[in-house]
Amino acid sequence: MSLDIFLIIAGMAVVTYIPRMLPLVFFNTKNIPPKLEGILQNVPYAALGALIFPGALMIHDNFVFGLIGTAAAFSISFLGGSLITVVLGSIVVLTLLTPLF
Repeated sequence: MSLDIFLIIAGMAVVTYIPRMLPLVFFNTKNIPPKLEGILQNVPYAALGALIFPGALMIHDNFVFGLIGTAAAFSISFLGGSLITVVLGSIVVLTLLTPLF
């Protein structure tokens, strides 16, 4: 393995390690304010939404198709549907609408 590749791998390891290490060093779990803790608990959901939403809109040539599927999933989840109900419900809605697109 050449020195360049080794330095690239070592640099990526450092860059990946730093964001994981900093919270452990600077945050003591007893000293985190409740408001900040509430915000930090919602970060995974926000990241997941940011990853999924663009893909949901690009599922078909017509982005309205993806928007309808997203609206159906949101509506079903807002009404209290479980995860499997939301997924299957949006699949059913899009399956029924496929002939129109």
